[in-house]
Amino acid sequence: MSDFKLSPPGFDAQALAQVRSSALPRTPTTKSPDAQGETAPGVDKAAQDFEGVFLSQMMSQMWTDVDTDPNFGGGEAEKTWRGMMIEEYGKQIAKAGGVGISSEVKQAMLRMQEQAQSSNPLAGMMTKGEK
Repeated sequence: MSDFKLSPPGFDAQALAQVRSSALPRTPTTKSPDAQGETAPGVDKAAQDFEGVFLSQMMSQMWTDVDTDPNFGGGEAEKTWRGMMIEEYGKQIAKAGGVGISSEVKQAMLRMQEQAQSSNPLAGMMTKGEK
């Protein structure tokens, strides 16, 4: 008897079965990092940095019409250093708890990550030949 190949050349039945099984809706076996009380690496820092930049931009508007005191300093040097001082104010306020922007940003970032992972069931799956 001769060997019959039921599949056309280049067809990989195992790979197809694997893709089909991974694309089926399934219940998660593990909780997301946020549901476990943890967060993905870098999310907290990114959210805090965002709040610091936002607060710095807000505070820089407060200082636009404030002139330097000619009796006790002033000049171009003070104008240069003022921007750096305001940036550090924003960072320190955010580090001390901020005004609540970082927690909202963090939640939004985690939601976007979960949506991206759930909308692409093939994410993280290696194709045949990749290792």
